[in-house]
Amino acid sequence: MAEGNERELGVPKILFIRAEWDDEANVWVATSDDVSGLATEAETIEALNAKLQRMVPELLEANGCLDSQGRALRIAGQKIFCGAHLAG
Repeated sequence: MAEGNERELGVPKILFIRAEWDDEANVWVATSDDVSGLATEAETIEALNAKLQRMVPELLEANGCLDSQGRALRIAGQKIFCGAHLAG
């Protein structure tokens, strides 16, 4: 289904956001191929989500995607545990 048809049916365009835990900095780091220029971090996934809700529409507008209405964010988080974190 073409994006135009999806919009007519009220289906939002889903923007994929990667959220990965940086163990050295103790923060969640978010990047996206769907939102040019997105690179941000926060101490909790909840704080990251709040930050993304503000930043993504601003970046879409700055990138010339004026129609940021009807877009949904899919945030996929990943936290990998290894070494000392697994002991115990």
